[in-house]
Amino acid sequence: MIRIGMLHHRKHPDSVIKSYAYAAVAKAEGTQMVYFSPGGVDFITKTISGFEYKDGKWVEGTFPFPDVIYNTGSPEKLAKSNDVIQKLKKTIPFTTHSIGNKMAVYKRLKEAGEFTQYLIPSEVVRGTNHFFSFLEAYRKIVFKPVNGRKGISIIYIERVGNDFRVLLNTDDHLYSYDELKVFVSDLIQEEEFLVQPYINCRTKDGSVFDFRLHVQKDGDGKWVITSIYPRIGAPGTIVSNINNGGSMNYLVPFLKQEFGDHDYFNIKRYLENFSLLLARHLDELQKERYSESIDELGIDVALDDLGKIWIYEVNWRPGCPPTFYLEMDVVKNTIQYCIYLAKGKSK
Repeated sequence: MIRIGMLHHRKHPDSVIKSYAYAAVAKAEGTQMVYFSPGGVDFITKTISGFEYKDGKWVEGTFPFPDVIYNTGSPEKLAKSNDVIQKLKKTIPFTTHSIGNKMAVYKRLKEAGEFTQYLIPSEVVRGTNHFFSFLEAYRKIVFKPVNGRKGISIIYIERVGNDFRVLLNTDDHLYSYDELKVFVSDLIQEEEFLVQPYINCRTKDGSVFDFRLHVQKDGDGKWVITSIYPRIGAPGTIVSNINNGGSMNYLVPFLKQEFGDHDYFNIKRYLENFSLLLARHLDELQKERYSESIDELGIDVALDDLGKIWIYEVNWRPGCPPTFYLEMDVVKNTIQYCIYLAKGKSK
């Protein structure tokens, strides 16, 4: 029987809501799933101390090393146990590998050239002079942390006469040049920020929106679309992220409403084809550079006034859509991909 290890930084699976779903699907697929954290690894006996879901509860035990590891914990928190993880990677295939932060992905795509036309010009802010020259060039810009997540701290800035409009969430301020200079200076001293031109992507009623393209590898190691859905920003914001009060919609009704019965299908196909092409391309680049595979991506894109796709960012650990019925689709693809990797290793 194939044994799947679910590696997480938290010691007990009860504190990880999704662990039960993975254990249930693993069992349904005829495999054993063991939840463990780095502290439970013993290289001398080649065993892990962890938990298996049995008879409605998590039961602690000691198990032989798994055939494949689904590494799902926070990368920052797992980094403390980097030695253990690197040692495990030498003999056991891992499902998930980092593609880096926003700028790392941007640079990789830009260097490869194939998807350059879809990249929004992005620069890490080197100082206030650099910031103002970028703002002068584009007039309307987005200013956000390089390592930001969930749409937090995304700031919209535009020139209004001699002043500058600064919008963060629903806080709307008018700053003078000097005030904005201090504001930017303070932020870039705390962490790395990047600037991008603002892409106008709005619904008929003026709300901002984008699309999340969620793709995964399946039981044949092939890229499949788990879901594509629009995210619509709360009134008065420039961020469509759900964590900031945004909402979601089903793809087809949204496309029909915004683009009409005639055009919706072509846009749907455009988004679907794009998501799979980009996933395969990034996977190839990862193999060339690191000899690693990617298993799952969350690609956030805008569609501008001319119907052209622009890549906002690519996440290598996308969160599951918080509504719909897709949680089990994500889990099923992951478990089946784990089985595919385990079988590949045994060959």
